[in-house]
Amino acid sequence: MRVQAYFEMDAFVYPILIKMAGKSVGNVHGHVLKTAFDCDAYVRNAIMDMYVKNGFLELGRKVFDEMPERAIADWNSMVSGYWKWGYKDDAVGLFSLMPEKNVVSWTAMVSGCAKCGDLENARMYFDMMPEKSVVSWNAMISGYAQEGFVEQAIELFKEMREDARIQPDDTTWVTVICSCSEQGDPHLVKSLVGSLDWRKANLNFFVKTALLDMYAKCGDITTAVQIFEEMGTHRTAVSWNAMISAYTRMGDIESARKLFDEMPEKNVVSWNSMIAGYSQNGQSALAVELFREMTMEKYLKPDEVTMVSVISACGHLGALELGKWVTSFITENHINLSLTGYNSLISMYSRCGSMGDAKRIFCEMQARDVVSYNSLIAGFAGHGYATEAIETMLKMKDEAIEPDRITYIGLLTACSHAGLVKEGRQIFESIKAPSVDHYACMVDLLGRVGELNEAKRLVDEMPMAPHAGVYGALLNASRIYRQVEIGEHAAYKLFELEPQNSGNYALLSNIYATAGRWQDASRIMGDMNIRGVKKTTGCSWVEYGGKIHRFVAGDRSHKCLAKIHGLLGELGKKMRILGYLADKSFVLRDVEEEEKEEMVGTHSEKLAIAFALIVSEAGSVIRVVKNLRVCGDCHAAIKVISKLTGREIIVRDNNRFHSFKDGVCSCKDYW
Repeated sequence: MRVQAYFEMDAFVYPILIKMAGKSVGNVHGHVLKTAFDCDAYVRNAIMDMYVKNGFLELGRKVFDEMPERAIADWNSMVSGYWKWGYKDDAVGLFSLMPEKNVVSWTAMVSGCAKCGDLENARMYFDMMPEKSVVSWNAMISGYAQEGFVEQAIELFKEMREDARIQPDDTTWVTVICSCSEQGDPHLVKSLVGSLDWRKANLNFFVKTALLDMYAKCGDITTAVQIFEEMGTHRTAVSWNAMISAYTRMGDIESARKLFDEMPEKNVVSWNSMIAGYSQNGQSALAVELFREMTMEKYLKPDEVTMVSVISACGHLGALELGKWVTSFITENHINLSLTGYNSLISMYSRCGSMGDAKRIFCEMQARDVVSYNSLIAGFAGHGYATEAIETMLKMKDEAIEPDRITYIGLLTACSHAGLVKEGRQIFESIKAPSVDHYACMVDLLGRVGELNEAKRLVDEMPMAPHAGVYGALLNASRIYRQVEIGEHAAYKLFELEPQNSGNYALLSNIYATAGRWQDASRIMGDMNIRGVKKTTGCSWVEYGGKIHRFVAGDRSHKCLAKIHGLLGELGKKMRILGYLADKSFVLRDVEEEEKEEMVGTHSEKLAIAFALIVSEAGSVIRVVKNLRVCGDCHAAIKVISKLTGREIIVRDNNRFHSFKDGVCSCKDYW
């Protein structure tokens, strides 16, 4: 005979069952209503709390309203529930009805307001608190920090430290340390977190990681490395990524890559940090190469941050085909781009010389901001399309987007490249408070049209100290119009402002050489050597077969060298028949005429164009990028080459785009 046992449940069991029920709490509630335990305060509180936690606020409020007596914990649960699910007005209303409030009640209001961005009311409740806990302080400090009010967060932390009854906890320290990172001020770091000894074994891991990142961002790489090494086997991807970013910020790409390769496990942030590091430190080809490696990883999906860095790298390289491949990758892998991503695409296509694609992206955008317009205007400026740049600015105003400092720089640059003095003056005069960059653009505009005296007068009358860009514009204009005296004045100012810029020495030497003052030209180049200034090597590159092919003047390393020189020789004969003669004035040395002709004949852009003619399909557009300004001889030669070959040749130098077609350049020989 089997005996059945019956167990009678008591009130203490139900709260446990209710918690286990989760979203099915309604079933347990129905059972409770059939028992005598529906009047038990603990059971009612558990049911209400579970309803609220799972988003059933109306049911939770119904239970709350039916309670014959409510403890302060019941009020707090209901208020916190409203905040959790975004019902601000209900939370505020219920809080106002509370017969009594404790520190938890007040903290809930501070935290709730802060999380929804209402810092004014958050601070009001915080200041009204009769008693504050460390959680209250953390809620208000975090609220400021998360909304970008870093200074207020730090000031409040200082107040907190003055309260002897309150000690910062790990959450406080992480928030404050991250705020210090945003400020990037090592003195602030020392005053606020100098008391924290990262060597303590019991220091929270997250605090150590935040300290590492903060010291790295503040430029104290030594301390960051010490913390990183001390963490040993406890390092996570966060600490590895912080160190990689620190090295890339200081330009130490080799150390960053060494860490990246040593990482036991990489996440998307790791790849993004390294790709961005390459892109931001002028190693765009390596950024694209690393991105290709990333796409081979099975369990990694690039995100928008990845794509913005790669898009930027393609723009720097002027690699249109790579840029189009990246765009296709974004589409095929369903990577959603924000406004920032689309703005990067506009800039990339502009820098690759495809304004048609840049305008297409701009027109397809559902929303645009000032950066969208600035990117397009900068593209027009680089191509010398001043009319289009001005029309874009007018459209910008029609959409109630106000031009900013960058907008006006783009417009003035466009006018400068097109020689539109009248329009440029009008734009400059419309700027309420022109910056030094706007003055630099105006000096460049005046200098390009030969108004050097007016340009120099504008420099002398500037309300602020001119920077290198101002004198650089004046020096370049002096080179164009062979104004030795003004050129000397500008150059010697530049030697003080940027003593390691070899281009300034080269320009002044060029001015002397053009005037036949070879001794002065040699003296300037000698001064450059004495001061240890390294000459920037002229470099040009073309994209072919998914790779970037680089050339320097007199290059003898490329595998197609024989074919390149052979083609240049053939073209040279045909060019001379059409009347082209090498302009040897662009050789800055007093050497034999034959040697001068050979030197200008092997400039990097000529080598790059010859290579492109050899490997590209007949009739296709040739795109070349040069790190320096294209010289006058190369400019004249490329015009003739475009006519002889029937090819459009687009050259982007460090100043603007030149589109050569049928013997004519888009710059109309004005650059």
